[in-house]
Amino acid sequence: MNLESQAQALLDLVEADRARQVAAILDEARGRAATLRSQAHAEARKRMREAFAEQRALHRDRLAAAQARLATQRRLHEQQRTAALLQRAWERLPGELVQLWRAPASRAAWVAMVTAAARARMPRGPWRIVHAPDWPVAEQQALRAAWSVGPDAALAFEPDAQIRAGLKVAAAGNLIDGTLDGLLADRREIESRLLRQLESSTAEDAAVSRTGRNP
Repeated sequence: MNLESQAQALLDLVEADRARQVAAILDEARGRAATLRSQAHAEARKRMREAFAEQRALHRDRLAAAQARLATQRRLHEQQRTAALLQRAWERLPGELVQLWRAPASRAAWVAMVTAAARARMPRGPWRIVHAPDWPVAEQQALRAAWSVGPDAALAFEPDAQIRAGLKVAAAGNLIDGTLDGLLADRREIESRLLRQLESSTAEDAAVSRTGRNP
């Protein structure tokens, strides 16, 4: 082999070694690139999941806050509605009671309730019955005739222009107040009863509504 052939062979060996090194470098670069891409994709997916989770958490927080505000507004609205209903009921109640007093049947029940309470709680002795001026004398006489507590418990009737409806019984320093003002004296207790009645009516209406939807 002459010198030229030897030189070419050496050049071929160098070129082959260079090609192998280049291929190795390229393979390593491709591997690193693939690893980097995989890591980048994984990191991107992680960041995306974290972003989605953060958005979902933020959405849940906002939804919970909105629901809390709505619940508060509903409670406030219901409280205001209930207060308005109680106020209207309280304003109408005196007139309704006056109408009951003016009706003979309900007036008789009213008198019976007050006198029964007096019989149960008052001492025996002369009783003074102070009443609304429009209580018919005939009904007073009927009550006197039906009285059966003995002669020591005589009844004295006394009209009072300040009484719009009802009557009160006084004896020995004791008093059973069944007048309109006496019945309305404890507004808190009356409103509490009205509220219980309103809640009961609301519950009944809801039950009827459910029954109607599901025969």
